[in-house]
Amino acid sequence: MSKSGFGQIYRRLSSKLLDLVVTPHVLGEVPSESVSTATAIGTQPPSTTKVVCYVLQNYSRSNALLIDAETRRLQLAPALNPLLLGTHKEKASILFLQHHNENNLLSPPTHAFPPRLLRLIEVIEQHPEMDVEFIPVTVLWGRAPDKEDSWFKLLFTDTWATPSKVKQLMNIGLHGRQAYLEFHQGQSLRALIEHAKATHANLSPATYIINTLNNYLDGQRAVVLGPDLSDRRNVMHSLIKSEDVQEAIRRESLRSKISMLDAERRAIAYLNEIVSDYSHSAVRFADMALTRLWTQLYDGVEVHNFSTVRELAKDYQIIYTPCHRSHIDYLLLSYVIYKRGMMVPYIAAGDNLNMPFVGQLLRGGGAFFIRRTFRGNGLYTTVFKEYLYSILSRNTPLEYFIEGGRSRTGRLLPPKTGMLAMTVHSHLRGKSKPIVFLPTYIGYERLMEGSTYVGEMQGKPKESESVIGIFKTLRKIERIFGKVHVNFGEPVFLDEMLQKYGADQIKIEKNDDPIPQIVSDAVNDSAHAILENINRAVVINPVSLLSLILLATPKHTLDEEICIKQLEVYQNLVKALPYDERTQVTALSGKEIIAYGLKLKLIKRIKHVLGDIIAIEDNQAVLLTYFRNNILHAFVLPSLIAALVEHNGCIRRSDLLNVIRTLYPFLKAELYLKWQDEQLNTQICAYVEALIQAHLIAVDAENNLVSPAPNTEDHNQLMVLAAPVMQSLERYYMTLALITQRGSGNISTRQVEELSHLVGQRLSVLYEFNSPEFFDKALFQSFIKVLTQQGYISTNDDNAIVFDENFQNVAQYANLVLDDVTLQMLQHITTFSDDELKETLDAVAAQQAKRRLKRKKK
Repeated sequence: MSKSGFGQIYRRLSSKLLDLVVTPHVLGEVPSESVSTATAIGTQPPSTTKVVCYVLQNYSRSNALLIDAETRRLQLAPALNPLLLGTHKEKASILFLQHHNENNLLSPPTHAFPPRLLRLIEVIEQHPEMDVEFIPVTVLWGRAPDKEDSWFKLLFTDTWATPSKVKQLMNIGLHGRQAYLEFHQGQSLRALIEHAKATHANLSPATYIINTLNNYLDGQRAVVLGPDLSDRRNVMHSLIKSEDVQEAIRRESLRSKISMLDAERRAIAYLNEIVSDYSHSAVRFADMALTRLWTQLYDGVEVHNFSTVRELAKDYQIIYTPCHRSHIDYLLLSYVIYKRGMMVPYIAAGDNLNMPFVGQLLRGGGAFFIRRTFRGNGLYTTVFKEYLYSILSRNTPLEYFIEGGRSRTGRLLPPKTGMLAMTVHSHLRGKSKPIVFLPTYIGYERLMEGSTYVGEMQGKPKESESVIGIFKTLRKIERIFGKVHVNFGEPVFLDEMLQKYGADQIKIEKNDDPIPQIVSDAVNDSAHAILENINRAVVINPVSLLSLILLATPKHTLDEEICIKQLEVYQNLVKALPYDERTQVTALSGKEIIAYGLKLKLIKRIKHVLGDIIAIEDNQAVLLTYFRNNILHAFVLPSLIAALVEHNGCIRRSDLLNVIRTLYPFLKAELYLKWQDEQLNTQICAYVEALIQAHLIAVDAENNLVSPAPNTEDHNQLMVLAAPVMQSLERYYMTLALITQRGSGNISTRQVEELSHLVGQRLSVLYEFNSPEFFDKALFQSFIKVLTQQGYISTNDDNAIVFDENFQNVAQYANLVLDDVTLQMLQHITTFSDDELKETLDAVAAQQAKRRLKRKKK
């Protein structure tokens, strides 16, 4: 038998044996054979005869067999088929960058150029009509990052080290079911050669190509494994010995009048409290456990725009900045990232989650813990900032919630910029990779914490996290929670934000150096850009649409046929004018959406001979405001247009524009809307035309906007569309009435916030608004802040609110958007005598003092 025939039999037998123990998982996109790209190198080569060659870093016969089997399964050019280039022939279509003597398989690899590469370069240079497309391939057996002193993990999983034959056999035996392949974007060999000659004349083309492809594959490997990691003990040791931490220990010793040894012990205790203990075994355990949990709990986890993540990971250090709606968020996001073949991020978690057993599990998955506040504790601040700097210095992906805590209303919370500011501080201390923030929208259809949120927003004290509380929550596992959507939004590039404020050249030398004001301005702008981009990635799911419609009706009920039509109106509107190109909308029909809501037991069907009625299930209305608020920003402009046209019956376009432009800054601040002032007129006009096309509003002979006739189907649909914005307008007018009623210079900003909060609670109870945002103090604070920014109010030396006739400009449009009954009711409920005001504010102060005392005792 010829050597060639024996080789074929050997290959087939080896491949069969490998198939028995190996189940490879392909990460990312599978390349198209017909497309050759040279994006990283230069321009597209001229039309050529092209063949494919797969490129691996290190020689491995088992890796070659694995790639050959996968290329055949995926119907790509087989890796171990001969490579034919004109009359030139290579034994296989695979290239190892680390050369191995094929005639002596027992000899160690050498650092000489791969002969196959040299031969291919020679053929390409002699034949201009030919080309080879190199497709770099990453092969991993297991996915644990390197632990410097863990011989067990170094032996039994893939790391940055080149595996020996013994280790490769161990890899196959132990990690055969966890083998990962990723085919990367093809690169033209001709383009690589030409680029080498044009820009690196002092290097041979082979040297340039090997260096380029090695660096590329190293970068792709880091995306999956993350950077080389030290174990927790080594990290803590290096941090405690760092110059800045040692200086902070000396200051703590002097300040607290304790010995240096005691101060160092205090710093070590802080590190023990903070530092992560990333463990691949913990991540694998979590992967298996969460796979079962999601299967049991949810109908599916839908992920959108993940390609953004994969592209950015090549060149940037990613900091994931998702919205925060549930404790499930960080588990879910890490799971999604890991399942798609990338390293899970280190997560900044509140120290309230550092509970027995749970805290250790979270640490193993990459969590590190941070106190809610550490103002005034210089040593803790230095230790934490030094740890964050060490994470960023290693280009480790990071995750934190820009809102700080979980939203109780379904709206985005005002940003807490502490972690963001420390991230920028560390970046300016020593730049490695450029940083990109990745806003991420997470949308649920049911919440495990839903009933808890409702209670907290209605005045019940916040429940502390505990192991018992977790077990109580786990009892709900049998219930159906619908689908979860994860949508990756438009990235925010840190260097661009710094450049915008002229802060990109600023250097920070030490841990405790303050950041200049222009950097603080860039941090604040970045935070708002992140929140706006989270909202751009909104997922409009069936539950949020049902909530938006049914909560807009007086009794939370609607004829089924009318409900179906209203759902379709909303879907058609958002498809005709999507909030953003990343916005996702449910593909279910109106009828299917109702069936879905019934399945989740959020709504009920009331049978009737004249037509069935759809109603919100008992005790679900307040909870459904959460899901309505998730998508409110996507409909608030058309809702405001509908409210103005419906309330006035007929309105001039100029008046419509003026009212909306007056109110828009408040809505923008509250809902993190994306449009700038100069874009507003165009967007309003586009929505007006869409509503005209939908026959929800009409145009008269004088080009005024006209509401449909009362009691018609179109008019009823317009009223439902108008309702979502009304509660924001009612809150605004309520606060305006409080300020106006007390008069200029007679009430402070803090007193207005407290009173607005109290009146809002009373309003929600008395008039059954079923809206937790009337209990949300942050919304009132935001409104007063924008009033100040817009110049409508200011504060005097006594910190009291002062205003002049311009303040009336905000309130003058109230009669254009609110009916007389609502205006009178709001006027009545915000009227206080001096004695009532003093009594109320004294009661609030006493309550706050009592809470502070409780916290101190804890």
